[in-house]
Amino acid sequence: MSNNGKIFLGIVTAAAAGAVIGLLFAPDKGTDTRGKVKKQVNDIADEILKAIQKGKISLDDLKTQATSKAEDLKDKARSKFDELQSKAEDTADVAKKKVNEQLS
Repeated sequence: MSNNGKIFLGIVTAAAAGAVIGLLFAPDKGTDTRGKVKKQVNDIADEILKAIQKGKISLDDLKTQATSKAEDLKDKARSKFDELQSKAEDTADVAKKKVNEQLS
């Protein structure tokens, strides 16, 4: 893959990941969020298809990069979920203690 192809793929992948994460944490209704994610994915897919057709990137390189980025995104999402779950559990514990103190 040419250096320009790698740069292009990196930019597209980073934009996709940022858009998806931003949309997932946005306070929109589920249907609105799904619609926005679908549009973003379609736009990115169109850009990638155009790049492939122009010969800027190969399908094997795209597969390798996409797999790597998907794993990174999955790890980040899991980490954020675990962090939020831990905070929720801590908040619940504090609330339970306060309720028990009030009842005692």
